[in-house]
Amino acid sequence: MLKTDCLLIFIKNPVAGKVKTRLAATLGDEKALEIYKALIAYTQNITADVNVIRQVWYSSFIDNSDEWSSRRYEKKLQKGRDLGERMNAAFEQAFDKGSQRIVIIGSDCPGLTSHHLEKAFLLLEEKDCVMGPSEDGGYYLLGLRKKLPPLFKDREWSTESVLEEAVETLKAHGFSYEMLEELNDIDNDEDLNKSNFKPELFD
Repeated sequence: MLKTDCLLIFIKNPVAGKVKTRLAATLGDEKALEIYKALIAYTQNITADVNVIRQVWYSSFIDNSDEWSSRRYEKKLQKGRDLGERMNAAFEQAFDKGSQRIVIIGSDCPGLTSHHLEKAFLLLEEKDCVMGPSEDGGYYLLGLRKKLPPLFKDREWSTESVLEEAVETLKAHGFSYEMLEELNDIDNDEDLNKSNFKPELFD
């Protein structure tokens, strides 16, 4: 990996009632918030020492007093009407500032490790794109070494066809790609139970 490589970490500002709403539907807002904060702490743990430019992108406002160290992470604010616009804008900014290999992740995949991140950047030496498929039909990781705005346009996010549509777009534009292993995001209590994630370890 090179110091010009860039890792984009998308998070939601941790506010009760605003995060993990499907979890909150069964566990309540406060418990869902507690789990999300633990997932954020886990994400910090696996990304803090990855030797690339690290950026944390906030959904609502930049929190300069939170646990994300300004010495380790650049802090940015997501911009756009939907997830696709926000992700594309983050990629565009990183490419325009000189990064050649860029990987984006969220903050709700407890199976993700620093090894997955390192492998993604390594694969981008040969491939135009790398994706980490999630069990629900989406992806937990996306890496690019070229701009591809159509990848983010006219998508219905959080549906089981997200990954399939992304692959169709890659093929249509002649992009080579590689898949990482399939993992599972935590969106509801069933996902949480299957994951064996222990939020109390990240209090």
